[in-house]
Amino acid sequence: MGADIMMACLPQELLLKRRAEILHALCSGGSVEHLERVIDMLLAQGELGWEDCQNVLVPGRALYSNARQLLDLVYTKGADSCELFFNAVKQVLPEALGDAFFLSGCHSTLDYKEKPQRTSTEELLTQRPDLVLKLQGCIDGALRVLVESGHFSSTDCDGIQLPIYTPSQQARRLLDHVRSKGESASLVVLQYVQQSLESESSLEQTNPSLTKEFVKYQKKLRSSVSAQSRFLSTYGGTSHMPLDDIYTEVQMELPNNSADNYKSMGFEEIIGPVGSVNDDADTVLASGEAGSGKSTWLQRLHLLWSQGKALQDFLLLFPFSCRRLNSEQRDLSVQELLFQHCCWPDRGQEEIFQFILDHPHLVLFTFDGLDELKQSFADEHRICCPSQRAPVDVLLFNLIQGSLMKGVRKVVTSRPEAVGPALKKHLHKEIHLKGFSLSGIDCFVRKHHSDPNEAAKVLESLQANTALLGLCHSPVLCWIVSQCHKELLGCGEGSLQTITDVYLMILQHFFQHHSTVKSAMGVNWLQENLGTVLHLGQLAFEGISNSSYIFSVTDMETCGVTESDICMGFLIQSKDMSLANSKCYEFLHITLQCFLAALFAILSRNTGCSAISKLFELQEMKKKRLRGTCFGACLNSTNIPNIVKEHSTMAETPNLQITATFVSGLLSQRYQKLWVQCSSSVLVEKKTKQAEKCLSKGMQQHFRSIPQPVQGEKKSMHAMPEFVWLIKCIYEMQNSRLAKDAMSKLEAEHLKLTYCNIGPVECTALAYVLQHLKNPVGIQLDNNSVGDVGVEQLLPCMHICNSLYLRNNNITDEGIHKLIDKVIHLQNFQKIALFNNRLTDACTKHFSYLLKTRQNFLSLRLGNNNITAEGAKQLAEGLKFNRSLQYLGLWGNKIGNEGAEALANALQNSESIVWLSLVGNGVGSAGACAMSNIIRNSTSLEELWLTENCITRTGVESLTQALKHNHHVKSVW
Repeated sequence: MGADIMMACLPQELLLKRRAEILHALCSGGSVEHLERVIDMLLAQGELGWEDCQNVLVPGRALYSNARQLLDLVYTKGADSCELFFNAVKQVLPEALGDAFFLSGCHSTLDYKEKPQRTSTEELLTQRPDLVLKLQGCIDGALRVLVESGHFSSTDCDGIQLPIYTPSQQARRLLDHVRSKGESASLVVLQYVQQSLESESSLEQTNPSLTKEFVKYQKKLRSSVSAQSRFLSTYGGTSHMPLDDIYTEVQMELPNNSADNYKSMGFEEIIGPVGSVNDDADTVLASGEAGSGKSTWLQRLHLLWSQGKALQDFLLLFPFSCRRLNSEQRDLSVQELLFQHCCWPDRGQEEIFQFILDHPHLVLFTFDGLDELKQSFADEHRICCPSQRAPVDVLLFNLIQGSLMKGVRKVVTSRPEAVGPALKKHLHKEIHLKGFSLSGIDCFVRKHHSDPNEAAKVLESLQANTALLGLCHSPVLCWIVSQCHKELLGCGEGSLQTITDVYLMILQHFFQHHSTVKSAMGVNWLQENLGTVLHLGQLAFEGISNSSYIFSVTDMETCGVTESDICMGFLIQSKDMSLANSKCYEFLHITLQCFLAALFAILSRNTGCSAISKLFELQEMKKKRLRGTCFGACLNSTNIPNIVKEHSTMAETPNLQITATFVSGLLSQRYQKLWVQCSSSVLVEKKTKQAEKCLSKGMQQHFRSIPQPVQGEKKSMHAMPEFVWLIKCIYEMQNSRLAKDAMSKLEAEHLKLTYCNIGPVECTALAYVLQHLKNPVGIQLDNNSVGDVGVEQLLPCMHICNSLYLRNNNITDEGIHKLIDKVIHLQNFQKIALFNNRLTDACTKHFSYLLKTRQNFLSLRLGNNNITAEGAKQLAEGLKFNRSLQYLGLWGNKIGNEGAEALANALQNSESIVWLSLVGNGVGSAGACAMSNIIRNSTSLEELWLTENCITRTGVESLTQALKHNHHVKSVW
């Protein structure tokens, strides 16, 4: 009772006596939110002014210090202020201090001072506590109406929505900024909040199951997702560049829906039924090589959902990073995973989670970077109870396969190598991200450079160097080239050829950017920064060895990484929630980590030739090795922590292969002078010879696997993806002797490289190596991503190519123009197949010229493109002069009767045509009657395909009559 009386009479004394308890209550959990809410209420009451607020909430000062400042300030203002302070604390923390604080002399709620006819600006202040709660779930909408009304600029919006601010802090910054803009802006915000409340009320009436707590949580989650995705998060965030300003669409492929390959697809279409391979599954996989834009694409999905522009059928979206989940050591339930790693509900946790369980079809989970998860996908440990705790990887695998949370749609990104058959059988569908198109490269460069003249110079430089242009199909490499535009424009035409060249350029760019002398760097630039390279290189190398991508301060100290090394910009602070109490770092991009690891492998005296051998070890050989043998054993044991040796068996093959590719490039003869200044020339020479030996051995191993041909068929080699990787390593090394030696041992007449993820970069490497073949071969590159730039990169090896298969490769008329210009003079080149590309009538004039010129050309297949009657007429002009063509395939085009008649007129007396297909071309009876002339007169035709057309009885009768006059024809379909 004594305490109650003291509260009634002497609130200042009570504040002093219970000061420690009050401080602990306000600062518990380390969040500033409780303190800021109390200040909001005191501001609304007029007990604190703006100057008081600024003196309390000092940026960078410890939370407890700020809280102490508030208590001191309230105490000096007197008993009334202390009483209002206790009332505010009761509303914010009703359970924290007990009832003794809130009895007798204190009111249970704050009675805001009534003022007649307040202005809108005054309303913002007096309603501040409520407005903060209402706005934090709809910041995007409020900013949008302020921009549309002319009160805010995009700079104002960016300053408010910085990722460092929580949703409630963003709401407070918005209110403060609006008050500074005046009465009109304040009125806009108040009206927007009122309309949002009415809309929320309407939503609750439409969906009775959506309680007030759920709607509040949904708004908080949207705001949290928006804050995380508003600025480009990859490549270190590139100085808070808004994602909307830089995002460029990447090419996408639905492998099981060839008609829609490389089309632009919205997120609803991607997650929907189009291209489904398993309607019972819930998981959509977006796969792509390192640097193909997977994370940025997923970030775009998050942003559009948070803005209400996409996927609005999903009421909740929970984003996860597999890289960050690696750091979670605790066993968690699904509820704990969602709320602790994504967004914590202020109230009603059980109620919200029950809604998720009851309505799984309204919920979307995303998992970025499955390939970065340390544990491989496993089917063994099944759990189906959402409340059961399990390791995070077990939860993730059960979510993906549908044992847990069946019905919730999941979107997962990964590199293709990490996705095996065990996982694929649980996929609803898979889409492949193929990087930028040519127009995408143009768009990205122009967005990256605010100066149009600068962008034009970069694009002009790329057009002059097709090898570099091919590299820029990878978004991460396009970013590097754009970031290093000054170095690019100053390095001379054609000097950048390999991926290693590009990464060395960005290494030099970072050192130049942080150099105290802002002039061109001298020849000793690497030697001057060798300490940083070795420190960061060891950290990167150890990370690659044990599949670690997030590093603690202890990890960095072990490798000698200093504050000045961090300031170079290669490392960024990680947002790992499980390490909230300590700083942790990650590299700007996984490919940069691999590059620095490769530098360490070459320059460090503690890494011997055995480390090089391990990098180049083929996957087939690794599977045969004992699990006890580890990557870390190749290193000097006195300098490498035990963690590397314990976990190195987990090193991911894709990252080791990227590192090995960089090692090949760095050991190129072109860079030997660079290493002489930084390492033992004898050791570097030994490592170079070891790498060459490994590459030669790897190629021979593939050649030995070529089976003997069936009698009557050509000897064919079906290349595995690792063959393409070895080819890329040889190209990076720019070692023509090694390429020539490898090709001298290849005895095959046909190289099959289908479904090998071959893009322009791989085409450059293939041409570099294959041009050394002794005898002409057929090259089959069906179902890859060659494109026009890839076609141009293949030209140097066309002299050894007698047949080229490029089905489903996103090739246009421009690529065909360059190809025909090259092969028109090559007598070996006799066959081409281009089914399902993007060809139009424009390409047919080039093929017509080829047919007129080359009298030993045998096969032309152009099925499933966009060729009309005009294109057929162009081909017919060439066919009139050709005496060698045996196979002509045009099925799935649109040539109609007119086109069929033109072709029939050109071929009716042919003595070479054996097989002709016009399936699905809109051909009617008139076209069929014209085709009957070929049957009647040709002495060579054996098969004619006319199915899926519009042929009536008249056409059929004409074909039947013609068959009576020709006994060579075997079938007419």
